[in-house]
Amino acid sequence: MQIFAPGRVNLIGEYTDLVGGLVLPVALELGITLVWERAERTQLRSAGAPPGWERYVAAVERELATGAAIRGTLTSTLPIGAGLSSSAALEVAVGLALCAAAGVELEPLELARRLQRAEHAAVGVPSGIMDQAASLLGRAGHALLLDTGSLRYEHVPFPAGLALVVVDSGVARSLEGSGYAERKRELEAGHPRRRRHVETENERVLAVANALRADDRSALGRLFRAGHESLRVDLEVTTPELDELVELAYAHGAVAARMTGGGFGGAIVALAERDGAHELADALVAEYSGDGRAYVSRAADGARAIES
Repeated sequence: MQIFAPGRVNLIGEYTDLVGGLVLPVALELGITLVWERAERTQLRSAGAPPGWERYVAAVERELATGAAIRGTLTSTLPIGAGLSSSAALEVAVGLALCAAAGVELEPLELARRLQRAEHAAVGVPSGIMDQAASLLGRAGHALLLDTGSLRYEHVPFPAGLALVVVDSGVARSLEGSGYAERKRELEAGHPRRRRHVETENERVLAVANALRADDRSALGRLFRAGHESLRVDLEVTTPELDELVELAYAHGAVAARMTGGGFGGAIVALAERDGAHELADALVAEYSGDGRAYVSRAADGARAIES
């Protein structure tokens, strides 16, 4: 049996899920595949899962406590450390397999909540629920508008003429080794600039959702740029490499571009005309001063069983 769990790229709504705000991710075509079968105890092998993957598996097994066990092999097409949620994809794949092995079916957001707790236990980082929810609830051709406070969500059509270009800056980071937890503490303490970022970012999430529905390219470009500037100035989580890639993307005709993920390294996301997406990706890698890698994707379906 096989399960595929996608990574995600967040269009807008960074750090808002730490305080119950709005996010707008899409599931990617890149992800983690788990080929599995029932077993007496869980034994998995990995080819490309995120570093320390065993602790995520153990934490998911403890959190779900299904009484079932699996053995199998994990493979990944997700770049590690690029902010595309390889850890959440791993948790989703393992969680779905353990539930299937036990004959247990959990509502997607309930499973996402439990997997979020498992990640907290595995790495001690107070991450939000967005990553697991996006991997489970993604829908092809749509973004996921999620209120992380109420857990209400809707699928927002993603313009058919646009493609996603994700560029990994080559500056790897792990959330537990970055300023992520510090930013959460600052937000909870009411740090003025940090709070200003969240307040304006929530407004941008709703505005981007409306721009996607209307296929308003000009508004998308303006809102993505404003979001990146807020991350750079108010939240202080971008890097010179991410700033450079965003500017290069706009210079080469991207509809919109911004840092995506937790920052302190990782990737940018650009929206590009579908016919020119690969050319944009090639240009960014060629002109970027660092060692970047680019991926062209579309808004894809969430986690699913794969017929053998």
